[in-house]
Amino acid sequence: MELRQLEYFVAVAEERNFTRAAERVHISQSGVSAQIRQLERELGAELFDRSARTATLTVAGKAALQHARAALAAADALGQAVDEVSDLIRGRLTVGMVIGCTITPLFDALAAFHRAHPGVELSLLEDNSDRLVEGVRAGALDLALIGAATATPDGLGALTIISERLVAAVPSGHPLAERQAISLRDLGAYPIVCMPPGTGLRTVFDRACAAQGLHPAIALQASAADAIADLAVRGLGVAVLSESMAAHHRDRLTALPLDDVETPALLALVWKSAHGPAVREFLRYGRRAFAGPSPADRAGREASS
Repeated sequence: MELRQLEYFVAVAEERNFTRAAERVHISQSGVSAQIRQLERELGAELFDRSARTATLTVAGKAALQHARAALAAADALGQAVDEVSDLIRGRLTVGMVIGCTITPLFDALAAFHRAHPGVELSLLEDNSDRLVEGVRAGALDLALIGAATATPDGLGALTIISERLVAAVPSGHPLAERQAISLRDLGAYPIVCMPPGTGLRTVFDRACAAQGLHPAIALQASAADAIADLAVRGLGVAVLSESMAAHHRDRLTALPLDDVETPALLALVWKSAHGPAVREFLRYGRRAFAGPSPADRAGREASS
């Protein structure tokens, strides 16, 4: 019995499909099937019912799955323990990033980490903040750069990068352009251009509106701050952005503080409290990279996606 056989077995059990499992472990479907057949011969029992289109676990398969996962976890822990005492970091680090993000300190941290630890395979995935948090909790992601409302997610370690208030941004000539500040109720007469649900900035905006019983018309949605600004410049709606996002477009848009939205939108790096040496080492580079310019200097980057 080999660890790779257990890895293939767990992949098929979780994907419920031999083809998807093969893609996940990066070998051919026939290779996965052959290794699982060999494992079944060694165990003296079939692990999957192959009569249907999906691969479902037999009674023996269900009994084996928990132990297979435990064996793989133990092997991984063994490798990490040896790596730590030998000051060697290997394996894979999977980092999540909010869609449309151009926070360059994150890229700086990734580059510095890669130079120091070329043996670690890096993966970078984009998604909205809600799904990124789910990925970190489930262990699919080692850490993620997310947008959050009010506070970072419970049960996760966090490094807050940016904390900013929301603003409304309008082009010159707009009826609101001459105002010094506005309220959420002032936006009621205009269509809104905002980020989609599941993003930190949108969560802050929706909660603030709900607290006042307001239901603004969200005319257009985009995941990138530049796209929201471009739509507002063309007169398609009032843009709802964070302060630094709007500052990047100060030559085209006037930013108006929303006086009755006091809750800030946060940008944070989050990770599981219990983590391995690769995550700890990356956090060291992350803290160093994010200790640089202020949020205003990072204007226009998607602070709350």
